[in-house]
Amino acid sequence: MTYDLGGDRVTVVMPTYNEAANLPRMAELVLGLPIEGLHLKIVDDSSPDGTGRIAEELAEKYNWDGRRRMSVLHRTEKDGLGRAYVAGMSAALDEGAAYVVQMDADGSHPVEAVPRMLGTAVASGVGLVVGSRYVEGGSLDEEWGRHRVLLSRFANRYARTVLGTKIRDITAGFNLWSAATLRDVDLATLDSAGYSFQVELKFKAVRAGHSAVEIPIRFEERTEGVSKMSLSTQIESAVMPVRLRLRNRRG
Repeated sequence: MTYDLGGDRVTVVMPTYNEAANLPRMAELVLGLPIEGLHLKIVDDSSPDGTGRIAEELAEKYNWDGRRRMSVLHRTEKDGLGRAYVAGMSAALDEGAAYVVQMDADGSHPVEAVPRMLGTAVASGVGLVVGSRYVEGGSLDEEWGRHRVLLSRFANRYARTVLGTKIRDITAGFNLWSAATLRDVDLATLDSAGYSFQVELKFKAVRAGHSAVEIPIRFEERTEGVSKMSLSTQIESAVMPVRLRLRNRRG
């Protein structure tokens, strides 16, 4: 089945930093999806391994037929995943995207789930579809160690409890958003620089009155490269739910 939204574009925003080994395969998989008007936007933070150059070469390859199927946004500094997403998602909205998908470049998110996420959004009219590891049918790669699994589950339970949200995988980085939801949130007002961006954006979207649906996915371990999770981003992720809750009380 091919999804055709009648001219409305779906943009996949994919931040990269040292993902030269993964990007060619990911671009092929994403641009091979049966979705009319699909666009892949790479947001590269001046990767020293040449990811930005590879992205430009791929864009030239996939744009040969006159259609602009892929583009690259080059940023001059690495100041966090959240900032990269804000830049990419803002550009996607300015270019007329009706839906924006967040996806990692390391292969951990199942590309084949995107049409299912889009179908769910169109059929239900919700503003957010979460590719969830923690609803029935969702799972984690067996290569994840017990420590990482427990840490991930704790982080989700902690954020849900502090913020009082029903989204089971509030830390998920694989999400599909309607343009209307992102505009209501106002991306420029988000504070998170790192991974806590995922929590802040979902929380503010729900607070703005938008509904979320979670669909199960299998989260895979990356096969190339290393995780970008640093101590500072872990600290930010721990503090952000409390900051959001306190601000909400004051409001």
